[in-house]
Amino acid sequence: MENIINITVEDRDGTTQTIEVPTDINLSLMEILKASDYNILATCGGMALCATCHIQVLDGGDRLPEATDQELDMLDTLPDADMESRLACQLNLTNNDDGLKVKIKGAVQ
Repeated sequence: MENIINITVEDRDGTTQTIEVPTDINLSLMEILKASDYNILATCGGMALCATCHIQVLDGGDRLPEATDQELDMLDTLPDADMESRLACQLNLTNNDDGLKVKIKGAVQ
């Protein structure tokens, strides 16, 4: 199907589900996760200022756009961030991201 991709999301408790994501609606991964009832604070509203949408990319990270300096600076403040860490608010998914696997890591309070 055109402009629909499937991504796999692992929640903080280890439960995993695959969600269908339309790629033609211009929502960030953070907005998609919130719309899919994941508990993501998104305190800063998607400005890469709070890191509550921290995710770990388990598969498909090589197809994502490079992180901006602002995103990298924010990730640097996280004790549990690693090379696979991204901020979901900074990721707008495209048809190339079909099969992406992510794990939600951001704080819940």
